Formats: sequence, structure tokens, C-alpha cells
Amino acid sequence: MDRIKMTSPLSFAVLGPVRAWRGQSEIDLGTRQQRLILALLLARAGGAVSVAELVDLLWESDPPPSAVNVVHRHVGMLRRRFEPGLPTRAAGSVLIRDGAEYRLRIDGESLDLLRFRRLVAQAGGSSGEPAVELYREALALWRDRCASGLQAGGRAHPEFVAVDGERFAAVRAATDVALRAGCVHAVLPAIRLAAEYEPLDEALQARLLLALAADGRRAEALAAYADIEHRLADELGIQPGGDLRAARDSLLDHDAPADGSRSRRGVRPAFIRSGAPPSGAEAELWPPAELELSQPTRAEPPAQLPADHPYFTGRRGVVAAAEELLAGDRRTTALVIDGMPGVGKTTLAVHLAHQLAARYPDGQLHADLRGFDSGDSVMTPAEALRGFLWSLGVAPAAIPAELHAQAGLYRSILAERRMLILLDNCRDWDQIRHLLPGTGGSLVIATSRRRITGMAGPAGTHPLHLDLLTDAEARELLTRRLGDAAAADPAAVDEIIARCGRLPLALALVATRSVGRPGLSLPAVAGELAEADGRLAGFGDAHADLAAIFSWSYRALTPAAARLFRLLPLHPSGELSTEAAAALGGLSLRSARGLLAELGAQLLVQPGDGRWRMHDLLRAYAVELGEEHDDAAERDAAIERVYGDPALAGQAWSEALAELDGTGSPMARRIRDRLLWHR
Repeated sequence: MDRIKMTSPLSFAVLGPVRAWRGQSEIDLGTRQQRLILALLLARAGGAVSVAELVDLLWESDPPPSAVNVVHRHVGMLRRRFEPGLPTRAAGSVLIRDGAEYRLRIDGESLDLLRFRRLVAQAGGSSGEPAVELYREALALWRDRCASGLQAGGRAHPEFVAVDGERFAAVRAATDVALRAGCVHAVLPAIRLAAEYEPLDEALQARLLLALAADGRRAEALAAYADIEHRLADELGIQPGGDLRAARDSLLDHDAPADGSRSRRGVRPAFIRSGAPPSGAEAELWPPAELELSQPTRAEPPAQLPADHPYFTGRRGVVAAAEELLAGDRRTTALVIDGMPGVGKTTLAVHLAHQLAARYPDGQLHADLRGFDSGDSVMTPAEALRGFLWSLGVAPAAIPAELHAQAGLYRSILAERRMLILLDNCRDWDQIRHLLPGTGGSLVIATSRRRITGMAGPAGTHPLHLDLLTDAEARELLTRRLGDAAAADPAAVDEIIARCGRLPLALALVATRSVGRPGLSLPAVAGELAEADGRLAGFGDAHADLAAIFSWSYRALTPAAARLFRLLPLHPSGELSTEAAAALGGLSLRSARGLLAELGAQLLVQPGDGRWRMHDLLRAYAVELGEEHDDAAERDAAIERVYGDPALAGQAWSEALAELDGTGSPMARRIRDRLLWHR
């Protein structure tokens, strides 16, 4: 990894989805279990977390015998995400171990929770409008509940609940100070949002009523009281307590106009809505014509693009194709880039976005939709729209609750602007269709590790398939990263390119490893890859990174397709027919075609001339999965089914001999021996 990225400071966020950045580049935090571990470490804000606590966190009951080892392995993978190039068992300087405990080494500016606490403490030591502004700034750091998206069975960990409690305490304190200072408008959005999260918190709801009345919205406050009263009776069977009744009485005695027409001094204009947003068919008409974003509400244009990669190389053909589409079709609203895992989709999308940004003067939005993360961590369209609308100047309280209404409001804003929206890691058409602009001159660039179906209908939406690098592009990538070392040993460079299968991720990992070990020559690196016999172990510490990237696509497969994926490497050739795949899996031809089509949609295999091909590194990954998940008897039975068919056996024999010509690796000898045994 380049020196700039290695030395950039780390920063973390836990006041919402768990995220981490190195400089301006967001870090992929891996599996749900790894994010859970990081979430608890962040919630402790530098405090220690015991291994026993982490075991309880990952397994609520009946942890497996290997639980402690699994925790250590997850911690090790997190360490290497924070400090790329760190040796496998090295302690590192970020996530450190102290006996049977772990903690993160962070400072007050690198974690949003610590910044929040600092601002709240400063607000508590101030008064009047300065205190209100400090509270407003602190509450603006929150994007959702603490460690959102990681709850198991709808239950949040007590540590995360406690951090959420700090937020609600700050909202109550902020409301009290703002009411006294006469500037409740500054924190009203935060009060509304907190009240939505905690609908049964009477102290919080009472403050919402007082804040609405103080902002000239007495009618809305009375309607809110009726709603709270009904909810308490319906869900808890109780009447409102003293705080709520006192707030209601103050509303009835208040001399403010009841139509909510008064505007307080200094109120920041925003989308104002009365009552709840529409739903159903009416949602498509939201917002109504009378609700408009006045010009003073426009903040500075958002500029959310991740940093362009300093070593970006090649891809001139795809960039030219994108330029041609934009020039030839003025209706173009979306470019959707797909490609196999590790082929460089995000790197290209970010580079292309930077190339085009000047054409979209109203700013850029960015969201990682986490489409291939596990389960509940996938970003929903509603979650993405809430973030975008907030970035576009819509106050949280004015964001509709219903998805179609959110999408309608989003498109209404974009219709008057020229913006570039980058959507990374999309899962399917349903996840992104609400995020596309309607009319206007905005552009979406999206990435996915599967071919997204459903794009053919909307005009202006174009797929861009990203293939492996050419030999020349792969050589350019290594030369730019390794400099004179690559130029001095072209034979070793060619061997590395061949062993990496021209896959950008693999080439980048090899380059990073070489830079991190100055004493390791390129011929030695090439030798290690060759000696690994086609397995990922030849990539050393980067083995886990490759496996993690591939695993996101593997996890999206159905169990039957995953089983076939694990069996495919048992065929001796790099490509095979549908009939051979059916024999390996013990399947009918019809079932095999369906499962191969699923693997093809996930870009784990590639069709061509009636045959299916798997990239060498995906093949190596499938071998490891097969050895881990399938017993020897099942694997032997799959091989027997291929060689028990004379036609398939003869074809496998000729293909294997062609691939083995001139080689003498252990893998080659094993295949040859198997073939000879079956003759």
C-alpha cells in the first residue's frame, strides 16, 4: 500500500452504522462478527473489552469450543485492516491486547462518540445560545442508533443501549437550555428524531410538546399529545404521567397562535410538512407543490466522493465507453459497473466519478450500500435516502417516513440540480431503483459484483462490464507501484501477473507485500506464488484479504449453488461443460444449468461457447471451501461420476493433459495420477 495511505490517520464512527476510515478512504470492516467486535470496542471508547465479553457478544448462548480462537482470528483480521501489511501474529499499534482483554488506541478526535461527549460536556459548562449551539453540533454527529444494523433478533447490546441513553439525555438537556434561551428551533430536529426513536419516553415526549409550542406549533403539539396518549394506553395500558400532563396543560394555557404560523427569529428554513407524510398512491405526489426548498436553505454542495486512487492505471477502454455513452445519450442517468470480485469496480467508479465531477456543479453524493454484507447490515433504500436528503439540506423532521415519499422528495430536489451520485456495492435492482434521479441532469455511477437484472426497462440506464486487466495494464500497475524493482526484473513481473490471473486486487496485494518487505525480491515473491501450487496461501498475509473479498459473493449463493461452486475445481480443466458440471454435482442437466446461471449472475463463473470458466484464484478459493465443508467421500463421489462416464472421462483426460503439458507441480501430478488410475 502506498505511503500516503499507510500514514493517514484512522477515524471511527459508532453513532450509527459502524464505520472506519484511513484518511478519506473508508475501510472495509469485514464480516458482521468483525463489525460487532469493533462496535463494542468503540462503544468502550478506548476502554478494555475482555475476550469473555466478546464471546458472549458473538454467541448469546452455547458458544462453540473454538469460540476463543475465532475471536482471536477476527481480532487479527481487524488489525490487518487497520494496519495493512501487519504480519499475521503481530500485535500492531491500533487494536492492542492486554492479557485477556483488547482495546482500541484512539484519541478524542478520531471517534465520533468521544467528540460527542466532549461537546456535551462543553455545553453543560455553558449557557444560553452558545450552549444550544454546542448541543446542536453534538447531536448532529448521530446518524442512527449506536452500532445500528448489528442487533441480533431485534435486541441491542446493553453497551449500545447505554450509549443511546447518552444521546437522549443530551436531547433533554438541550431542550431545557433552548427553551430558556428562546432558540428551540436550533435543536427541534434533534428532538423530533429522538422522540421518534423513543416513543414511550414520557420525559422526552413532554419536551417535544414544549418545543413545538415554543416554535409556534401549538396545534401540532396538541396532536402529538393525543398520539402519545393513545400509544401509552394501547401499548402499556397506562395514562400519561405528570410530565406529559403538565406539558399538555401548558399548551392549553399558551397564548401562542394555534395555527403554527409564527416563525422564530433565526429559524433555518427547511422542508416544512404538517402532519404525517402520505402513503400508498399519494406518496408518489409528495411533496405537494406548496412545499418548496427556498434558496437560502441550500448549504454548500456536498462533496462526498472517496479519494481517487493515486496508482489508478489502465481501464482506458471502459472510461472511453462511459464517455461515449454520456456524449451519445443525453438521457443517460445511470452507469452500472459489474465484474467479478477483486476486479477493481470501486476503484474505477471512484476514478470515473472524479473525472466527471466538474460536469455536475451541484455536488456529489456517495453511499456504500453494503449489498453483499451479511443479513441486517445491508443498507436499505430508505436508509440511503435519509442520508442523501439530510445531505441535500432537508431537516430530519421533514423527511417522510414512507419509502416512496422519500424517493419522490429526493427526485424533486434532483430535478433542479446537476449532481453525481456514487452507489457502491449494490445488491440488486430493488436496492438502487429508488435512488435513481427522475428528470434533470444528474448521473448515478453504481457498482455491483453481480449482473443486475431489471435495468433494461428504464431509459438512460447502461451496464458496463469490467473484465480482467490486459497483460500491458497489469504490468503498468506493478511498475507504478514497485518502480525500479519491476523494471529491473520483467521475467518475475510476468510470472506474478500470470499467477495473479491479471486480477487487480491480487496484483495490488502482492505489490503491497513486496513494498512492506524490502528484503524480499520479486523473483522470491514469484517463487512463493509458484510453490503454493495454485492455492491462496501463496499470497501470505494477503490470503485472508482475498478470501474475504471472494466470500461476499459466495455468501450470496443458494446452498445448492454454493455446493456446486465447491465441487467445480474437482474437474481437472480450467473450463468445463454443463454436462461435466452436472456429473460433478450429481444433478440433472436442467438443475445444473440453473445453478451455473446463478454462479454466472454472481460473476463467479464465465460462460463462453457452451462452456463455463472459473478464474484461477476463485478456483483456489473454491478448493479451500470444498476441503473445509465437504467430506472426502462426497468429493471422491463427484470425481467418480465424471470419470464413470466414458465421454466425460475422455474429454477430461485430453483437457487435463493439455493443461499439464510442461508442468510438474504437485497439483498437476495429482490430477495426472487420478487420470491414469481411471484409465
